[in-house]
Amino acid sequence: MSEAPAPGLIPGTLYLVATPIGNLEDITLRALRVLRQCDLVAAEDTRRTFQLLRHFQIEKPVVSCHAHNEVARAAQLLSRLRQGATVALVTDAGSPGISDPGERIVRAVWDAGLRVEPVPGPCALVAALTASGLPTAEFHFVGFLPHKSGARRRRLEQLRTIPGTLVLYESPHRIQRLLEECAELHPDRRIVIARELTKKFEQFIRGTAREILQQCSERPLRGECVVLMEPTEAPVSTGESPAESGHPSDPD
Repeated sequence: MSEAPAPGLIPGTLYLVATPIGNLEDITLRALRVLRQCDLVAAEDTRRTFQLLRHFQIEKPVVSCHAHNEVARAAQLLSRLRQGATVALVTDAGSPGISDPGERIVRAVWDAGLRVEPVPGPCALVAALTASGLPTAEFHFVGFLPHKSGARRRRLEQLRTIPGTLVLYESPHRIQRLLEECAELHPDRRIVIARELTKKFEQFIRGTAREILQQCSERPLRGECVVLMEPTEAPVSTGESPAESGHPSDPD
């Protein structure tokens, strides 16, 4: 029995295509199909996207769509979509719109009455949270903190009262400053740092902020980091299953 042909893309649709955050094997079959069939790829960094497309032997026209031109590019993409084109929006790594460009494009497409379709896949937030060992039932994603020290400190102080596990992104250039601030403002909270996710030197570092600073005193952290902080108060376990506690079971 022969396999059914792969479905075609729907004209006038913006496809949000998640791309690998490190390991190229993490791209989905559906993502590859969309990239092969679409009319145009809108990319955060065209150089990175060309590398990805070349690896999978895909040739497509690519235009830049980053934080500095997202508003202007939205009008151009809307014009193409209205003409019936299919556009794949990708970022350098992970899911478009999650601490990456894409949110404004998506809003503009919806406001224009056009179609948006997610093509889910790799996401550093989910990868780090599920492997951290911290509670996952409730979490608060912060993204990147402000760069200026005063604004960063105020934000960290605000986060003291936020329930659930805190998850944020940080660059290697600012991770030490973040840990120093956490050691002062969140001294007793257990922290997990997930770095170089899905890559050869993937690492999970656990402890309080002060303990992690001591661990990394001789070898500074490199690579993009996901920082997770345990809830201020551990959730109380009732010993009940989701069905017994009245919560719907997982749809999976």
